Amino acid sequence: MNFIRKYWRIFLLGGILSLAAIYMIGKQINLQELGRALSQAQYGYVVPSAILVLLGLAARAVRWRVLLNHVLPLWRSFNIINVTYLINGLVPFRLGELARAFLASRAKPPVPMFTSFSTIIVERLLDTLAVLVILGLALTAAPIPPELQTAAAAFAPLVIIGFAILIIMALNPKRSANLAARIVPAAITDRWNIVEWLRQFLDGLKPLTHIGTLLPILFWTTVAWALSIASGYVLMIAFFGQGNWAATCLFTAAASFAVAVPAVPGNVGPYEASIVLSLQAMNPGGSYETMVAFAIAVHALNLGMSTVLGVFGFIQEGISLEQLSEGIRGMRQQESAAG
Repeated sequence: MNFIRKYWRIFLLGGILSLAAIYMIGKQINLQELGRALSQAQYGYVVPSAILVLLGLAARAVRWRVLLNHVLPLWRSFNIINVTYLINGLVPFRLGELARAFLASRAKPPVPMFTSFSTIIVERLLDTLAVLVILGLALTAAPIPPELQTAAAAFAPLVIIGFAILIIMALNPKRSANLAARIVPAAITDRWNIVEWLRQFLDGLKPLTHIGTLLPILFWTTVAWALSIASGYVLMIAFFGQGNWAATCLFTAAASFAVAVPAVPGNVGPYEASIVLSLQAMNPGGSYETMVAFAIAVHALNLGMSTVLGVFGFIQEGISLEQLSEGIRGMRQQESAAG
C-alpha cells in the first residue's frame, strides 16, 4: 500500500493510458465478429508458438549467464530471469530488475548488486539495438507508421552513444573510477561508497571488452529475438491462415516499445493497440476483429508463459513474494550502509 500511495500518479497515468488504448481499439469493434475470430482460430498453433517463447527465454538466460562470466548455473539464471519478467509485468518501473539483482546476490559466490545492474543495462541496450534492426527489416517490406519512425529516430543515436560510453568505461575501469572520485562531491562519496559501486558496475561490463565473450552475447541476443519473431509468425497462422514476416517484425518491435509505456499491470491496452496498429500498417489480410483477436492471443500467450514460468521460478528459488520484497529492502539498506 505504501508503494501505491507513493507512486499513485504513475498508476493513475497508467490507468488512463490503458483505458484510452482500450477505447481506441474497442470503438471500432464488432463484438460478434471478434467472438467469431477467436472461436475460429486454429489453436493447435499455440503449442509450437509457446515452445518458441520458452526457447527465447532460455536464450536470454544463456545471454545473462555469459554477461555474468558464467557465475550462475544456467538453470538458476533461467529461473531468475522468469521471476524478473513476472514482476515486471505486475508492477511499473521494471522493479523486477531489483528482484533479479537480489536473487543473484543469494548465489554462491554472490553476484554484487551493481554488477547485476550493469549487465541489465547492457541487456537493455542490446535489446533496443535489436528492436531497431527489426524495425529496419520491417521497413524493407513496407513503410512503417510515423510514430514508430519517430521513436526509432530518437532511440537509435542515444543507444549507440550509450553503448559506446559503456565500452569505453569498461576498457578503462581505473580511470573511470578515478574520474568518478574527482567529479562526485565529497559529501556524497563520504556517505556512499560510490567508487566501489562503480567498480562493481564496471565488472559487469567486462564481457563487452573481450571478443570471445562479446560475440556469444551478440549471438544469443540474435537467437532470442529470432525466436520471439518466429513465435509471433507461427501464431499468425492460427488467425490469418498464413504468416507474414514483415508484419511479425513490425508488431514485435512495436510491442517492445509499448511495454515501456506506463499502464495497468500486464500492460493491457497499449500492448494490444501496438499490435493492431502494426497489422493495419502492414495489412496482412483479415478483418479488424481478426487483428484484435490476434493481439489478444499474443498478449495472453506471453502473459501466461511469464506467469507460469515466473511462479515456477519462485518455487525453484525457494522464496515467497513477501520474502523477496523484504530481501530487496534489506539489500538496498546494506548497500547504503556500505558507504
